[in-house]
Amino acid sequence: MPRARRRLLRPCLAALSLSLLLSLLLSTAHAETPLFSADGYRIGLYRSPTPTQLQGATILDTPALQTLLNQTPRPVLIDVYRRQWLQGQFIEDQPHENLPGSHWLANSGDGDLTPEWQAWFARNLDTFTDGDHQQPLVFYCRSDCWLSWNAVKRATAMGYKSVYWYRDGLDAWQAANLPVAPAQPEPFP
Repeated sequence: MPRARRRLLRPCLAALSLSLLLSLLLSTAHAETPLFSADGYRIGLYRSPTPTQLQGATILDTPALQTLLNQTPRPVLIDVYRRQWLQGQFIEDQPHENLPGSHWLANSGDGDLTPEWQAWFARNLDTFTDGDHQQPLVFYCRSDCWLSWNAVKRATAMGYKSVYWYRDGLDAWQAANLPVAPAQPEPFP
C-alpha cells in the first residue's frame, strides 16, 4: 500500500478505535447501572415494559377500572406522572391531563424519594383516604411506566390494603376514548 494512502487511513483507524472504545465503555457503564434500589424500587429506565403482576395490588384494565369507579366507596385515583421540579417549584413544560377526579402526586413514583417527598406522599394519601387504610387507591401513570409500580409498592408498604394498579394508565384510558381533564400537581410540600 502506498505510503500516502497509509497516512490517510491512520486517522480513520484511530477514530474508529476511539469510537469502539467509547461504545464499549458506555455499554459497560450502562450494564453496571442498577435498575432497582436496595429496597426494591425501580430507579432507572422508568419508561420500559412493566411486569404483569405486583404483590399487594390488583391490576386493572380499563373495563375493570370503570366498574370499580361505580362502586362504593369510590376509589381515590392517583396519577404519579413526573413533572420537572426546579428551585422549589413544579415547572410546567407541557400541559398534562389525567383521569377526571384524579389527584396528581407528581414524582411520587420515583424510585429514590427524599424524606421530604416520602412525607409528602404519605401525608397526601392520609388526607385523600381520611386515614382509612382500607380506602381503595388506584395508581396510574402511562403505559410501560414503572412510576406507578413504585407508588403501588410504596403504598402497600405503608399499610394500605385496597391498592390497585391501572397498569396501562392514561394511554389505555385515552385509547378507549374516555374523557380526560387538565391536571395540576398537588402542591409540594
